Amino acid sequence: MSELSTIWSVLVDWLAHGLLRASPWQVLVTTLVMTHITIVAITVFLHRSQAHRSLDLHPIPSHFFRFWLWMTSGMVTKEWVAIHRKHHAKCETKDDPHSPVAHGIKTVLLRGSELYRAEAKVQETLKKFGHNTPDDWLERHVYTGRSKLGVSLMLVINVLLFGALGLTVWAVQMLWSPIHAAGIINGLGHWWGYRNFEAADASTNISPWGIWIGGEELHNNHHTFPTSAKLSVKPFEFDIGWGYIRVLEMMGLAKVRKTAPQLKLGAVRPVADSQTLEALIANRYEVMAQYATNLRKACAEELDRLKQQGAQNTERWNEMRLAQRWLHRDDQKIPADVKALVAKACDQSPSLTKLVTMREELRQLWTRTNVSGEQLVVDLQGWCQRAEGSGIAALQEFARTLRSARA
Repeated sequence: MSELSTIWSVLVDWLAHGLLRASPWQVLVTTLVMTHITIVAITVFLHRSQAHRSLDLHPIPSHFFRFWLWMTSGMVTKEWVAIHRKHHAKCETKDDPHSPVAHGIKTVLLRGSELYRAEAKVQETLKKFGHNTPDDWLERHVYTGRSKLGVSLMLVINVLLFGALGLTVWAVQMLWSPIHAAGIINGLGHWWGYRNFEAADASTNISPWGIWIGGEELHNNHHTFPTSAKLSVKPFEFDIGWGYIRVLEMMGLAKVRKTAPQLKLGAVRPVADSQTLEALIANRYEVMAQYATNLRKACAEELDRLKQQGAQNTERWNEMRLAQRWLHRDDQKIPADVKALVAKACDQSPSLTKLVTMREELRQLWTRTNVSGEQLVVDLQGWCQRAEGSGIAALQEFARTLRSARA
């Protein structure tokens, strides 16, 4: 009887404290560390290294990340990579596996993991988009097809280490990726936030500080430069995933292949030439972002003028506020219900009309595919001449900046 009592006492103690006998606060911290490692594995290994080939990882971190993801999420590298590549290839269309534009924000937020699992069963997706992913013995005989084994192993480890509380730790781990990756990034990252660049899709930056989800918060930056290993582009932005990559690189465990291009400026050329055109096309997103700053500044100046006239509450004021928000966007991205109001605001301001018209003319320099390079250079020279002769200071300064661009 005493032996049974002893065994029962030991069992109860183990269930209460686990082998580590960690306090609730220690368990919480450990859980956050483990879930963060999962996020790092997703952003560094699955996303940046495997899906976009923006960096090469040494076999040591690669194998560790694969093993960790197998235990903490049951993810199969080929499936995740294929689905993500298809998302970029078919972005915001009905064929996009998880676009809130196509499926609705509620569906992606609440059922993002279901959309992922459904697409993972489509063999055509895996065959077309899952190339050049790991196909070694471990992948074929351990990871692929045995996801339940991995997450079950994690459950056993958690219960052994933390006792009954390990069940909660395991539940958090299982929910972490579906909520943050499948839900927040795939959902909010195409529905709410700010945009640095006019990417062709609806991607947004959820936050300028990419910490909680490993840098993936900077989703508009990523969709603009998908092959960049660094997701932050502005001085005020921070990508913790890039920090981990740099540490791995300094340890000789990673090699960065590509980062976002940066516009280089030099002496102002007398006229724009082929190198100017090359620099413009290569850095078109950054160039248009600078142009957007000029447009917003012009709207702000118009608002200041109206304010001085005491017209804060007039219809004109509201129209100009809308213009400030939308004029720098491509025409197809402006909601139909505000287009007329934005156009009306422009009609009453010759300088805004000129800025908007010349923005579209500038964009045509890289969207026209049936024009020779020589003709595009001529068109760019004409654009710069019209800008500098416009009498609009912002346009004149912008044209001079273009003539100083280097490839």
